[in-house]
Amino acid sequence: RNEMNDEINRINQVLPTITGEETRAIQRWMRSVIDRLDRYKTEHKRVLKEATTLLELALWKANLADNGGVEVETGGQRERQELRVTSGADVVIKNVLPFLLLKY
Repeated sequence: RNEMNDEINRINQVLPTITGEETRAIQRWMRSVIDRLDRYKTEHKRVLKEATTLLELALWKANLADNGGVEVETGGQRERQELRVTSGADVVIKNVLPFLLLKY
């Protein structure tokens, strides 16, 4: 982030004094900055999706443990699924997600 701000400040100081070739160089630089930001946003979305999934699974596991650990082998598949739905993950994720989202 600081690197980007430093580059933007440097360009802003140079902009008033530029001519033809310098303009093309700045346009190439701006395109590279935009491309880099797009890559960062894409990576952030991927990491956020993974973190959300891990949080949901951790809440489900905690809910299973709190309920004595329902075993699949003993026909507890339905109970496990019910505990996943009632783990509270939807509420927790809804309240955690705003802190993890990028603000554009």
